[in-house]
Amino acid sequence: MAKRSGSADLPLHGGRVPPWLGERMARLGRVVVEALVLHYGRDELLRRLSHPFWFQSLGAVMGMDWHSSGITTSVVSALKRGLAPLSDELGIYVCGGRGRHSRRTPAELADVSARLGLDGDALARTSRLVAKVDSAAVQDGFALYLHAFFVTADGRWAVVQQGMREQERTARRYHWLSETIDDFVDEPHSAIAGAGQGVIVNLVDHRARRARELQVQLVAQGPGAVLAALREAAALPEPAPILPHLQLPAHHEVREEDVVLRRLHGTLAAAAEAAPERFDDLLLAPGVGARTVAALAMVAEVIHGAPCRFSDPARFALAHGGKDGHPYPVPLEVYDRTLAVYRRAIEQARLGQDDKLAALRHLAQEGERLERAARGPSLSEHVASERALSPSYGGMSVMGPAGAAPRKEPVRPWRAPTRARRSRTPKGQLKLPNCD
Repeated sequence: MAKRSGSADLPLHGGRVPPWLGERMARLGRVVVEALVLHYGRDELLRRLSHPFWFQSLGAVMGMDWHSSGITTSVVSALKRGLAPLSDELGIYVCGGRGRHSRRTPAELADVSARLGLDGDALARTSRLVAKVDSAAVQDGFALYLHAFFVTADGRWAVVQQGMREQERTARRYHWLSETIDDFVDEPHSAIAGAGQGVIVNLVDHRARRARELQVQLVAQGPGAVLAALREAAALPEPAPILPHLQLPAHHEVREEDVVLRRLHGTLAAAAEAAPERFDDLLLAPGVGARTVAALAMVAEVIHGAPCRFSDPARFALAHGGKDGHPYPVPLEVYDRTLAVYRRAIEQARLGQDDKLAALRHLAQEGERLERAARGPSLSEHVASERALSPSYGGMSVMGPAGAAPRKEPVRPWRAPTRARRSRTPKGQLKLPNCD
């Protein structure tokens, strides 16, 4: 059954993903998923999707605003579009999405189930129940507006859903995984996260088992008994914060405190040492140099990194920049070379020649090895250098090409999604495993 595996608090952003980035995000999402499945299998992909830090790092390496709530919608959309042509081949299906697409989830699950011979009714019930737990059983003031259901050909699944708190312009993302637990209403969450919101209702806490039993009894006794019990329960103690959370700041720029600098230095050192001639024909594509190798190393780390290496999602924005120009404009030429190298490596791996994918995995391992001793520029120096070089890399942001006179992005009025549902409460700080 289900296990809730994490949650994230994010500042709410408006705007849209420009077409020049959206198409690349779909292609990069596709090659990341293909490489993950080739190396580790579909179950590992679901585990990654259910990890809030990994999910945020994936969005950052794709070129989205590294800290924004928009990562959730854009990553889900990119994966749904990018994987659609390969769903039957990979055995991975993406259902649902934002707004009206979320309401189509049961119908999409029924269609997938009919093709695969799965129990569509059970999957649709799971989809509704996961949403109900995060909107009714745990009430934290966040209204759900996005529900994405990832299901594999053997019936395993992960859910990513997001809610918003309109008055504070913040969003909260919830992750679920169909492993290790078989009860939706008794501690289904391995990670409930978020900033303190005062007294909340959490009926899926293990300590609330007696309360759940009494509620069933009260309902059987009629409304009079319910009202009498409510009058007695005037004040409830606030539950102690437990379980993990990812909470990202409101500032747009990437600051020193947002990045584990030794990891960045390790990546840059690996890119410098693994110059193209050491990668033989893997890196013989025209124009592939140390800058592209650095981006490749970060994509490789998203595929191969241990969970504790995603504690600083902002670092992955240093691969392909961000559409809002932070930490610097998206270097389109580097992005396209990254895609070309991975596309070629995956195609050859499907033909039984996996040495190129192995070389990319080695690149990620080298970055981890070298970070223990690597030295390099400060983050501000690195960002300034990238900004200066941005025009030569085809840098682009929503404000236009790097080096051109900036134009104002049109201000769009922010509107709350219609028919939003309420959601669930986080609690506590995420304690990542120590891998220093």
